[in-house]
Amino acid sequence: MPIYLHDIPLSTAIERLNSALAEAGLDKPLQTETIPLDVHALGRVLAAPIWAKISSPHYHASAMDGFAIRAHETNGALQTRPISLNYGPQTEYVDTGDPLPAWANAVIPIEDVEPLGEDGQPSETPRRPALIRVRAAVPPWSHVRPMGEDMVATQLVLPAGHVLRPVDLGAIAGCGHDSVEVAIPPRVAILPTGTELVPIGHPPEEGDIIEYNSLVLAAQVEEWGGEARRYPIIPDEYQAISARVREAAQAHDLILLNAGSSAGSEDYSARVVEELGQLLVHGVAVRPGHPVILGLINAGDRKVPIIGVPGYPVSTALTGEIFVEPLLARWMGRSPRQPVEVDADLTRKITSPAGDDDYLRVTVGQVGERTLAAPLSRGSGVITSLVRADGIVVVPRGSQGYPAGERVKVRLYRPPSEIQKTIFAIGSHDLTLDILAQFLTGHDRRLASANVGSLGGLVSLRRGEAHLAGAHLLDPESGQYNLPYVDQYLPDQPVLVMALVGRTQGLFLPKGNPKDIHGLSDLKREDILYVNRQRGAGTRLLLDYHLGQAGIDPEEVAGYEREEYTHLTAAAAVASGRADCGLGIEAAAHALDLDFIPLFNERYDLIIPKIHAESQLLAPLLTILEDPAFSRTIAQRPGYDVEVMGTVIGEL
Repeated sequence: MPIYLHDIPLSTAIERLNSALAEAGLDKPLQTETIPLDVHALGRVLAAPIWAKISSPHYHASAMDGFAIRAHETNGALQTRPISLNYGPQTEYVDTGDPLPAWANAVIPIEDVEPLGEDGQPSETPRRPALIRVRAAVPPWSHVRPMGEDMVATQLVLPAGHVLRPVDLGAIAGCGHDSVEVAIPPRVAILPTGTELVPIGHPPEEGDIIEYNSLVLAAQVEEWGGEARRYPIIPDEYQAISARVREAAQAHDLILLNAGSSAGSEDYSARVVEELGQLLVHGVAVRPGHPVILGLINAGDRKVPIIGVPGYPVSTALTGEIFVEPLLARWMGRSPRQPVEVDADLTRKITSPAGDDDYLRVTVGQVGERTLAAPLSRGSGVITSLVRADGIVVVPRGSQGYPAGERVKVRLYRPPSEIQKTIFAIGSHDLTLDILAQFLTGHDRRLASANVGSLGGLVSLRRGEAHLAGAHLLDPESGQYNLPYVDQYLPDQPVLVMALVGRTQGLFLPKGNPKDIHGLSDLKREDILYVNRQRGAGTRLLLDYHLGQAGIDPEEVAGYEREEYTHLTAAAAVASGRADCGLGIEAAAHALDLDFIPLFNERYDLIIPKIHAESQLLAPLLTILEDPAFSRTIAQRPGYDVEVMGTVIGEL
């Protein structure tokens, strides 16, 4: 039975709309398209994640204007005992960004050398001298941007649902893409109705109203990523409104029918929706804006949602925020916009209708240590109240208002809204975190991670700087992973230790294993250059443990002090020839097409303080760990065991 001006709670109205959208197959992103990577991609919503095709830089690049050299040929250089290098066989000039000659492994800035001629005097051509004089030894890879310093091939650059910014376009181009798959902007028809309306720029006479609601709605739609079309004013004639709605439904994804949603003699919107489709809601318990209409229009073999928007300007704008923006967000695959909220004290008493959610416009100011909210005019026709407003206070249904001095939450309009749903992870790096980040975008969450190693992650948790840490710390005495270290570093903090994956660690090798490496014992060979992980990394502790078991002193391993901060960058060092081998996970070797010698199986855990584990912020993350689609995605990557995923290892 259609509901005609019978106010229902906002949550009920949204549930009714969502149920109808799901039944019509309209509860998910709509169409996508692939467009060239240019300025027109700015502001578009990614329909698919961006994975780096190539590393950036994709070659070893000079970081300075200077001279490429072999670092070992500067050994022993001092201010009082300089070393000279011949131009050509021993050094070559490079500008910033130039590829490093294949034989070079360092750059000396031009200001740190003395370009000399054949006679030993300063050269007249300092960039092509006969020789250069060097007065200090240069370490290998000084002033060089190694391949993959910025991005490593196969890493997640941007997740689906991300709204593209100028810097994102550069990152996408830099990692090898020339096009992007984006959501097609939903097409929104805006139909203003009312015999009393006159167009913008038309001098109004008595009784005339300048029609600008369609402008406000169109601007909102465009700001939120849709494609708006404003139709001409439709007079209050049933057949005219019906014909225009039928026409709009053929070429649009959403119809906004403005005005005519009340119960007056010329308010035809509800009747039109009933005639052409299904009337879901007529009346929502919100103020201003209660005569909202929600329905579906039949358009051949598809259904088109229609929202009857109240005619008063404030009601119009708030209806857009409440109903239109979340719907467009869903259709484009992005998260709905969430305003920043602050606590504030009301400057005066307010009263509200007990049965409605009351949207109160306020200005906000900082006075001493207090944040204050001053209520503005509440008339639904006073659009300047929205222009002046710094935010909105929602007085929930069931409440009759607040006294002066009441602490309330303000949804800010200024500064612009920011989504405050970031999960911050500090600790050990694993490729599953990139995949987890992608899945979290579908749960209105964002994962930001910093790769500081397992021990660094525990220290960050102790300082209250992170929501969780990834760790794979093997205790050599007990043979346990992580629990002894949690006891040591977080003795007074209740913690949940949850398994994410089992994984295989082994040696990265160039394709074909040209140096015939078979295991850790080969690291002692003088012709083998190793690349290590940073101090505190679980992989480095794992290496140290097994070197000790094998009786190998780290000082015997050439390159032991060369550190990388992720498995991918360590693999990139091997792939680029900067190292002959490195220890890491099999998935990283596969990603960069390296040979791999499996050596050890280990467990990678998430260390989560209980205060965060029990929070709403992390609830989606824990849900994802039980999602078969997530575990299947991880299992497709080589070297992972998902049988342990989500297992609680300990509660400390």
